[in-house]
Amino acid sequence: MSEHAYSAQTIAQSRAGLTHRDGRPRPPTGPGRPLLVALACVLALAATWSIAELIPAAHVRDARLLGEFTRLDKPHIDRLASFLVHLMNPDLFILWGISLLAYAISRERPRVALAVVAVMGFAPLTSEKLKPLLAHSHDKVGAVQINPASWPSGHSTAAMALVLCAILCAPAALRPLAIVLGALFAGAVGVSLLILAWHMPSDVIGGYLIASLWMALAVAVLKAAEQRWPTGKPL
Repeated sequence: MSEHAYSAQTIAQSRAGLTHRDGRPRPPTGPGRPLLVALACVLALAATWSIAELIPAAHVRDARLLGEFTRLDKPHIDRLASFLVHLMNPDLFILWGISLLAYAISRERPRVALAVVAVMGFAPLTSEKLKPLLAHSHDKVGAVQINPASWPSGHSTAAMALVLCAILCAPAALRPLAIVLGALFAGAVGVSLLILAWHMPSDVIGGYLIASLWMALAVAVLKAAEQRWPTGKPL
């Protein structure tokens, strides 16, 4: 009976990432990979803004792509798009953050709870601070003219930050489902912003990258903390 229990425990620990399949302890991974992801996000952000700002052909392509999305603006689609975007309004966004914070604490994951606070706080703030600093003119799309101070999109930043934090908080067994549903939600919010002509496509991409950058930094800190002060609870 004890052998069966030990085997079940070993399998569970292996699936959680605590041990190898043969039962040997698995050392906690360091912050190297998430820091590389963070660097990639920074480079992608610089490339996205530079292309959208400095290359005339990109202005035209950005505007044309927005025009294609605005053609989908029908009454029933408009209502759905407005609903999805409304879910990222500040009051509701704070509510989602509090919910994830409470869930992480209920699972005795205080470090994850702090990461949620950091990502959901600093990611949208970063986007709002960058908008006036990196404002640039956009090509007009029919009668639509996007405000120059639109990059990166705060709503797409919030949507991706929420999704990434939900994935971080999710149990390992449910994480694949959280990734799929989260990707669909973040994508739907981004498309909604384009259908409603609130942002340029490059703005939406920039928002996704800002949130991803902050999550990569948060994961790097979590992994570094786990190396220094092990808890036995993998991400």
